[in-house]
Parts: sequence; C-alpha cells; structure tokens
Amino acid sequence: MKVTLLTHTPEPEKIIAAAAKLCYASSDIDTLLDGLTEEKTVNFLNMLSGLGHLSPIEHITFTFGIEGVSRALLAQITRHRIASFSVQSQRYVEEKNYEFVTPPEIAEIPEALEEFNKQMDCAISSYNKLADILKDKHYKTFISEGLGEKEAAKKAQKKAIEDARFVLPNACDTKMIMTMNARSLLNFFSLRCCSRAQWEIKALADEMLRLCFEVAPTIFKNAGPGCVRGKCAEGNMTCGKMKEVQNFYRELKNEK
Repeated sequence: MKVTLLTHTPEPEKIIAAAAKLCYASSDIDTLLDGLTEEKTVNFLNMLSGLGHLSPIEHITFTFGIEGVSRALLAQITRHRIASFSVQSQRYVEEKNYEFVTPPEIAEIPEALEEFNKQMDCAISSYNKLADILKDKHYKTFISEGLGEKEAAKKAQKKAIEDARFVLPNACDTKMIMTMNARSLLNFFSLRCCSRAQWEIKALADEMLRLCFEVAPTIFKNAGPGCVRGKCAEGNMTCGKMKEVQNFYRELKNEK
C-alpha cells in the first residue's frame, strides 16, 4: 500500500478560522484573514471543537493518491459517500499481469499462502484465456462489419476485457484518487481507525490520518477511533485495549 497526500487546501486551519470568524464576528469578507495569527487561529478552532460546530471544517479538502489496495477495500471505502473517487478501471485497463493484495493472516501460514497464490494464478490464467477467446470472437464480428484490422483489434480487446474481468478476485489491486473534506475525514477516521475495522482499510486510514495531522494538527489532534477521545463507542464489542490504542495514536501523531 502506498498513500500520498497529493494536495490540500492552502493554509487549511486559517481558512476554517476565517469561516468561524465570519459566523461569530461582524467581519467583512475582504478582511476575514486579517489579524488571524497562529494563536488566534488555534483559538478559533478550539472554540469550534468545544461548541461542536463542525460545518466550517467542511471548507478544507484533502486529495490522496492511493495504490496497492484491493478491490475489497474499494467496496468499503466508496460507502463513504461525501467524497470524490477516481478509480483505475478494469473495463479499460487490461489486467494482463495483475498484482494482488495478500491478507497478513494468510501470509503467515505457508499452507494457506500456497493455496491463495494458486488461486490467484488460476484467476489470471482464466482471465487471460477468456480475454483471448472473446477478443477473437469480437474481432471477427468487427471485421465482418467492415472495420479495419487495427480498429477492429482495438475495439475487440476492450469488449473482451469488459467481460473477462468478472473472474478477477477481490484481492486484485487497484489505484484511486480520493478527495474528502475535513469533516468527512474526521468521521472516516472515527470509524476506520478503530481496531474492529477491517485490517486493510484501517491501515489506509492510519496513514491518511498521519498525513493530515502533519498539515492541520489542531483539526486532527483528536482524530482517530472514539477511544482516543476518552470513550469507546463499540459497547460490548469493544476490543478492550483502549490504553494501547491511545498510545498508538499518540505515537502516530508524534505526541508526548
């Protein structure tokens, strides 16, 4: 897995403070940023947090490049609907020699890993065989319809992989660009940084949180699972390791 913070709103915390200033002070748009020192910015942000007034946080966004993650993760992350996604398409991009994600629990057991790798080889073999069969069929059809050889081959390949992809597993890796506003990110971290979250999306959320905290430490100082803020939200399903989790996120944010 590789996660890159591609871009974010410039001076994100100052923008949020300016939005808060507009809500609570008689300021003109042209002068909102005037006098917003670092100290005043932090005070505005702490005030918002104390009031539970989170709408100003929506004004800043973060865009991530994510690669080396599975299609299983893709199905989970797109449930976070207040976000924008651009995902590498299996319909247009041929998976001739695909990469796949191996769950750590499988990787730890030689017998399980052997079976897993066998199934991955079987899947790509079936994909390639199906693509070749379908491409040949479609090529002949397009030629009979009067297309030139080059155009017929191109269209036949696209049409073939569109159906051949159905045999590819959830383990198949993918790439995406994802943009979220800070309020959505706080919700995402609360849910997906929890130790009860699926391991792959938790690893992604942890790395995204680390990158966000470097840019906007005041906004994300209490970000993470509910127990980071003092109380586990999982009830009877708690992992029971609140102290360990709190220490993990203190270290992730380089806090003492």
